Amino acid sequence: MPHRRQIILGLATAALAPAIAPAPARAHHGWAWAEDEEFTLAGLIRGVRLGNPHGELDVEAADGLWIAEIGQPYRNERAGLTEELLAPGTEVTLEGHRSRDPDARLMKAERVIIAGRLYDLYPERA
Repeated sequence: MPHRRQIILGLATAALAPAIAPAPARAHHGWAWAEDEEFTLAGLIRGVRLGNPHGELDVEAADGLWIAEIGQPYRNERAGLTEELLAPGTEVTLEGHRSRDPDARLMKAERVIIAGRLYDLYPERA
């Protein structure tokens, strides 16, 4: 039964992978990687990736290109934030928390403002 053993080993490895992944690969999710202080970023959307575990926006700001983590699909939908609203070239203001790494242009957005309208992704964190 060598084939069966390989299947079992493969499934066990896949199940354990999140627990044994290096810290940088896991640390991005959640809030621990972000500063406690509020942060605001304004710029133009240059790229959009929506889906699980969360969406991301590439935002061109005055100091360069940033990656902004936005909500999971259900959060975006609940807030009324659609892919059409996040089209490249759209002016956006993001409020949330930047990375604790001062060299990283990375933030986690709690609120998205487009054309004066607020899309609150994390109302429970207000």
